[in-house]
Amino acid sequence: MLAKPYLTGHYEPVPDEATAHGLTVRGALPAELNGRYFRNGHNPKPGDTPTHWFKGAGMIHGLRLRDGTAEWYRNRWVRTPALDGAPYTRADGSVDLTASVAGTHVIEHAGRILALQEANLPFELSPELETLGAYDFGGKLTTAMTAHPKQDPVTGELHFFAYSPIAPHLIYYVASAAGVITRQQPVEGAGPSLMHDFGITANYVVWLDMSVVFDPSEASGIPYRWSDSYRPRIGVMSRSGGPVTWYDVEPGALLHISNSYEDDAGRVVVEGPRFDRSAWEISWKWWIGAPGYPTSPNGGALQHRYTLDPVSGRASEEVLDSLITDFPTINDAYIGQRNRYSYAVAFPGSGFAGTGIVKYDNDTGARALAATGAGRIPGEAVFVPAADGAGEDDGYLLTLVGDHATGRSELLILDAHDFTAPPIAAVELPRRVPGGIHGSWIED
Repeated sequence: MLAKPYLTGHYEPVPDEATAHGLTVRGALPAELNGRYFRNGHNPKPGDTPTHWFKGAGMIHGLRLRDGTAEWYRNRWVRTPALDGAPYTRADGSVDLTASVAGTHVIEHAGRILALQEANLPFELSPELETLGAYDFGGKLTTAMTAHPKQDPVTGELHFFAYSPIAPHLIYYVASAAGVITRQQPVEGAGPSLMHDFGITANYVVWLDMSVVFDPSEASGIPYRWSDSYRPRIGVMSRSGGPVTWYDVEPGALLHISNSYEDDAGRVVVEGPRFDRSAWEISWKWWIGAPGYPTSPNGGALQHRYTLDPVSGRASEEVLDSLITDFPTINDAYIGQRNRYSYAVAFPGSGFAGTGIVKYDNDTGARALAATGAGRIPGEAVFVPAADGAGEDDGYLLTLVGDHATGRSELLILDAHDFTAPPIAAVELPRRVPGGIHGSWIED
């Protein structure tokens, strides 16, 4: 039987939960890093072989940093009904929105820590990663919730959505800074495509209705496939509601966007790693463990820019770089605004044999690459602003790095400004942390 790539090597699940205190730190942790770094990912229980990487049980790895020390590390499964095998569909055919693996992302909003998986309700966690239960915003959320909500840095509002292969295909939500849902609106004209991420700008919401579409014949358990016949589009809708303006784009797919914003000419700009058909189908082989899968989960997504012009009604596109990247991040204070810098994980391919973190300068087009070394695989780099920082890149990047040779993992703290300098500090973890998905820094 072919070994599943998401169950072996860097991605091999750990079999249990652990807690450790007083972690060893190399270098000096910035004293202002007072909070928790949490990272989610798929970690099936021993004996469980999911049919798709995304179907493995969610496990969160967390570190508590305070006053220049690493107080603790712990890892915990998100204890949902699905962890113990509960099906997504009940015996009567209805959907159980609590039957989530909750393995994609973890965020904080309005004082609640939420583990997210886009086909289900969020699950609330304690600051020590104990599962408190499914969270439905006081009964106002009756659908699933995206794993990629956007918090407006100006208003504190949380923007998110639910998508479905069944009409209405897309519902837009806004929750206040206090965590109360204030808007729930079906989005007209959306189709049954895979909408994993979206964007906001100062005035608009940006929808990705692209080339990966619901297909019930897909047997991996994630029923979506690339479609050459589906009309790929990006939609722009006012944040106050109203009709969507749809822009035709070339066939492609974005799992994640770096950012979206309005430029000085009033055009909406969307940037992020874009898959073409070949890149998507190669990556899918890794995600399901099909023969011929690549060496990493990303088979070819390249940084891309879409510029949507309301005057001409057309979209222009350009490839920004030849590196294979994904898991883009920015300084979240610039969500929805013009940002100069973005960061991403660089995967092997296109002339780059290793892995690392890349920094893009959107003003100059330059890139800087911080390679992590042979056999050392980084995860998503989360930006944390410096306490006295004035510039957009004044801060730190936090990334979990696994060392294939030693079987150990560490949290690296990079200087986001002096990007290619040696790490400021590294926190040595008591165990190997499997490759995962998304995480957050939750400041005290």
